[in-house]
Amino acid sequence: MATGLRSWLLALCVTLLHVKRTSSKIVDGTIDIREDWTFLTRFCYKDSVGELKYHFEYPESYATQNIFLYFDTQWPNVYPKPEMTCLDKEDKVYRGNNQVVNLTTSYVWSGCEKKQLLNKTYLECIGDRRFVSSRERWWYIAVSNCKSTKGLLLKYRLEMTNGDTFWRKHFSADERYILPMDIAFFIIFSILWLLGIHIASQLTSRRLFHFSYKLYLCSMTFEVLSLMFYLIYYIEFGKKGIEKYGISVVGRACHYISHVVFLIMLILMAKGWTVTRGRISSSGQIKLSIFGTVYTVCFAVLFFYEAAVFDPGEVLYIYESPAGIGICVLRVIAWLWFCYGTFFTLKHYPNKSNFYYPFWLIYTAWFLAGPIMVVISAYRIPKWERAQIVNGIDWCISILAHAVFLVITRPSAANSNFPFHMRTNQIGIQEAAPSGPTDNGVAYYTPPLPSAPPPYSPQQPGHFTDITSMFMVSGGTNGKLLYPPANSPNGLQNPYPPMNGTQNGGMNGIPMMTISPS
Repeated sequence: MATGLRSWLLALCVTLLHVKRTSSKIVDGTIDIREDWTFLTRFCYKDSVGELKYHFEYPESYATQNIFLYFDTQWPNVYPKPEMTCLDKEDKVYRGNNQVVNLTTSYVWSGCEKKQLLNKTYLECIGDRRFVSSRERWWYIAVSNCKSTKGLLLKYRLEMTNGDTFWRKHFSADERYILPMDIAFFIIFSILWLLGIHIASQLTSRRLFHFSYKLYLCSMTFEVLSLMFYLIYYIEFGKKGIEKYGISVVGRACHYISHVVFLIMLILMAKGWTVTRGRISSSGQIKLSIFGTVYTVCFAVLFFYEAAVFDPGEVLYIYESPAGIGICVLRVIAWLWFCYGTFFTLKHYPNKSNFYYPFWLIYTAWFLAGPIMVVISAYRIPKWERAQIVNGIDWCISILAHAVFLVITRPSAANSNFPFHMRTNQIGIQEAAPSGPTDNGVAYYTPPLPSAPPPYSPQQPGHFTDITSMFMVSGGTNGKLLYPPANSPNGLQNPYPPMNGTQNGGMNGIPMMTISPS
């Protein structure tokens, strides 16, 4: 199981590191196309004063080129509309709002001047525009020359800002609160991670540090790493205004890896792994491996789809894609699997209801929160607020999910929800023991009383760990399985009446009995 999980994580990391994209709030480059109208970039300005500083340069033989500034309610009327002519698209802008910049010396507000370079005449235009609006608004910048027979040729540099402070200047209005929120989330997750390490040390001392808890720590570690990379990305972006997309990809990859690990851990624990059983059947391992692989591939495809298919001229949510829809469907399937595993674990081990009832209720909300959030974000949240709202909700859900797991697995005598009563060395013997009715022995789990506190591990006089109390051994005839003696010399007691079938589902209908010590 651990090997398969490591393979998924490695495959996802390698795949995502090959995804590249160019986008920033300071953009520069050259347009050289045969078309007479094209989209350049977009930016969400806040409801107060925003600013655009520009620097354009092009040969005079391509004059006159124009810059058109469309706001968000005008843009759907011209893009994407390949059937519209250049003049039709220009007519959608009201020129009285100063939404057109003619890149020519005859238009004094453009800041254009002629210059000679290599015996050619060029137009160089340097200027700025300010944006005032009643609310946050997406603005789209396009270039046109409807009279051109050669197309467009334009070298450009644009700097779009939302104020002068570090927290606002280069950030689009839809993401201006992301950095403060991520700082708070990083602090909270770091505290949870340290508490998790502390509890892990307690579990280790009591031989209760199961692999399921290791998966939980792994998930939380990737969340901390994700927030750390996001902070590096946004701080660098706030300083320079140029996006370092590679850092963002690593941060998002860590977040997705944490999500996959946490989801697999929940399904495994719903099936009773490390709580009521020491291993998952071979068919269960195969099914989980296939599911985890498909889930990971969908996340990788999501990155490629965003980079290669998403139209930069439209404000799209990352889950508005086939891969995003596939992830939502797989998450619902994972929830159904989670419910199925919890139901049958409770059916066979009702004494674990104190743990599994709140476990199922809380993490049902976690499973379904993702698809619900995608639907609400795609259809109800305004596009000029979506990025920061989705970021806040996503991380709040993750923090609550990890914090609740930390609470219900704390090894406290007052914690009636504590799930682990098998020690790690006992699980090791269970995995090695045969499990068929004709084998030489059957791994057996003796359930604790419903009100039993977490087991302790001090080796005090008169107290010791006896792992034989967790198993039955087969008799010499007819393969009958025997409980530990009712009054054995080492002081073991059997508080449970004879039962029909083993607790691990290995055998049903075989009578059990106690024997007297020889």
